[in-house]
Amino acid sequence: MTEGFPGLPIEAALPGLTAALRQGPNAVLVAPPGAGKTTRVPLALIEEGWAAGGRIILLEPRRLAARAAADRMARTLGERVGETVGLRVRLESRVGPSTRIEVVTEGVFTRRIVADPALDGVAAVLFDEFHERSLDADLGLALAIEAQAALREDLRILVMSATLDGARVAGLLGGAPVIRSEGRAHPVETRYLGRDPGRRIEEQVVEATLRALRAEPGSALVFLPGAGEIRRVEAGLGEKLGGSDIDVVPLYGALDRGEQDAAIQPAPPGRRKVVLATSIAETSLTIEGVRIVVDSGLARVPVYEPGIGLTRLETRRVSRASADQRRGRAGRTEPGVCYRLWEEAATGALELFGRPEILAADLSGLLLDCAEWGALDPTTLPFLDPPPAPALAEARAQLAELGALGRDGRITPLGKRMRALPLPARLARMVLAGAEQGRAKEAAELAALLSERGVGGDAVDLDERLDRFRRDRSGRAVDLRRMAAGWVRLAERDGGGTSPAPSPFAGGEMSGLEDGEAALAASGGATTRRGSAEPPLAAGRSEEASTGMLVARAYPDRIARARGKPGEYVLANGRGAALESHLALAREPFLAVAEIAGGAASARILAAAAIAPDEIEHVAAARIEAREEILFDPAAKALRARSLRRLGAVLLGEKNLPVPATEEAARILARGLAGLGIAQLPWSEATRQLRDRVAFLRGAEGPEWPDLSDAALAGTVEDWLAPHLVGKRGLADLSPGEVREAIEAMIPWDKRRRLDEEAPTHITVPTGSSVPVDYAAEGGPAVSVRVQELFGLSKHPAIGSGRVPLVLHLLSPAHRPIQVTRDLPSFWRGSWAEVRSEMRGRYPRHPWPEDPANAEPTRRAKPRGT
Repeated sequence: MTEGFPGLPIEAALPGLTAALRQGPNAVLVAPPGAGKTTRVPLALIEEGWAAGGRIILLEPRRLAARAAADRMARTLGERVGETVGLRVRLESRVGPSTRIEVVTEGVFTRRIVADPALDGVAAVLFDEFHERSLDADLGLALAIEAQAALREDLRILVMSATLDGARVAGLLGGAPVIRSEGRAHPVETRYLGRDPGRRIEEQVVEATLRALRAEPGSALVFLPGAGEIRRVEAGLGEKLGGSDIDVVPLYGALDRGEQDAAIQPAPPGRRKVVLATSIAETSLTIEGVRIVVDSGLARVPVYEPGIGLTRLETRRVSRASADQRRGRAGRTEPGVCYRLWEEAATGALELFGRPEILAADLSGLLLDCAEWGALDPTTLPFLDPPPAPALAEARAQLAELGALGRDGRITPLGKRMRALPLPARLARMVLAGAEQGRAKEAAELAALLSERGVGGDAVDLDERLDRFRRDRSGRAVDLRRMAAGWVRLAERDGGGTSPAPSPFAGGEMSGLEDGEAALAASGGATTRRGSAEPPLAAGRSEEASTGMLVARAYPDRIARARGKPGEYVLANGRGAALESHLALAREPFLAVAEIAGGAASARILAAAAIAPDEIEHVAAARIEAREEILFDPAAKALRARSLRRLGAVLLGEKNLPVPATEEAARILARGLAGLGIAQLPWSEATRQLRDRVAFLRGAEGPEWPDLSDAALAGTVEDWLAPHLVGKRGLADLSPGEVREAIEAMIPWDKRRRLDEEAPTHITVPTGSSVPVDYAAEGGPAVSVRVQELFGLSKHPAIGSGRVPLVLHLLSPAHRPIQVTRDLPSFWRGSWAEVRSEMRGRYPRHPWPEDPANAEPTRRAKPRGT
């Protein structure tokens, strides 16, 4: 059918490849960028005898690459796309009865093989650029291997890439041969410019691009992480290149087909072109005239976090494989040069390959496909990297909540209807709900907006986007509305029960996304609540549903309530998020959020619609929890009781109730009071002393005595205090006597008598006075007593069965300290004389005997005249 292409490096590898596929069903082809594998290999294989009468399916990771590959092969044959070479991508299908090669995006193939596991009429499946490791590519390969083993031993599977761990893939394919194509179409010189981390990457890319244009002829391809950086670099270059012969054009996933195709066309005669692209331009593209590549070394990738059920975008360093792919774009048609914005030594620190999407993606779509395939446990399929358990668990919870999976993990009739729509599970559920409520058209258009980034503008308010989308007369918008109409027909075709899968190409696929930003739009985001399954769709309802109500059908966990400042919201999944306070939407009390981005500390609402409380009650009735709650109010130091209606973390309504006189309420009050601090309780001096007495004996004898410290009491407050709080509302209802009773109850009965004997509250001095013992005094248990009341005492007073001498704080007649002693007899014999001399002059009316140990104790002064 075709002549050879002697100028392409792949030609040297074709004999080995064709021989391998004659001898066995599988092979791996590793060929560098520009070798010609994408367009040459399919044309060579359709001439093989085993391919007679069958089609070859060529999978591409992106629509742009698929269209370019199909166009190039068709031109090689002197034909138009739709004849020998056909194309099936989202929004576009050009296939005829004579088609032998179908170029499809990976998501299209996944839907096709699930609908037709035998792949009737297909001779071979070629996975191009497999190193990108998209979720659909991994799933498609796993299903193709299973289909080959069970149904189609004659099916050929070829995995191709410029940068690939060929040995691992060969092992997955049963030890398939690895064929390598050496050499490039043209040499590429690499120049390292380094990067200043203190400056914006856009500024440095502008400088590097201008430098390259001055130094080199030809057009340039500049790699940037996302559309935002592209717009800023476009503006910067526009200022510098205005009026020159150089055109600056963007290339990213959210552009329509016409803009994308224009970007990859050669520059007009006499002019040069600078193409500012995301990773969309890394593979399977030849942009005529490009011999300069400027690589920022960055890419924006979607990362799914199962813990919060959210897909967010991260800007990361590219892998070495991606850097090599980008570099190869400069040598597709002639020798070129690649400028890298990093140091040469840093190349060795780059990851060898990019992280497979299956390890960092929302797996709900994969799980639903596997359930339809019959694999209830996806880890049993032959994946190169098995899907991680946390993401699978989150996907199961999400699909169960949507009603797509039953308790046994099998796909439900509703799940089959959802799968029949070429949409992510959440959006499919929304379209079916819209059909049920007579708003299938609105739901389908909304699904189109949320799955195809860039249409309808970028307003946060989805009602505004819908209005703009409906008025948009561009080809892309017209195609999307036509596709949405197809979804409506699918949704309305069978109002309930199981619906047979439609043609997998009705309306196109949802995968094969163009770049990280489109992936985020399609992934939809978060599931964190594991509530009861969504009830089956009931027929016959026709009540009007707002946009917010439709969004809530897809994202019930993203229903949000306003809090704090204008524009701040809390979502049902517990996550906080915000939108700009000047927006009209920021004044709405409730939102249904469709798209969110950013980290936990700075999440931004990107797309949402207002939703009314009664709509929330209708949409989320099975998930709303009505319960009564008792809580402790620290400010009032008291309990509050209320009835609540909650949707996850979103409070829908509350009503105050009387505090019940229950043991549970008493425990909550006890914990609340402990949180204020044990010292806040109404302690009497006697109760404080009781704690100190017990602490004294615990220190002397060990843990047979209870621990009554603040820390211990706080830790056991439900045991000792709560029984005394039943029927009480707050701290004001608790008396000192009740606290005393609670503490006494902690002291075993057999210890109470010993407590009074060995740690008495008072001691009796020679005058007969009862003097309190201070067990909290520094230095040990102590008493403060006037020295005259101890006259006649020749033995030092002690407690603890006489083992612990008291610390005596001796006072003057005016109750001022004069001496501290632990040995009263020694004091009498020693320093008493000095004290007596001083005190006699100060207090002459009081007795100051020379021998106090044998003197008469007294509380009074001497009678006048003595």
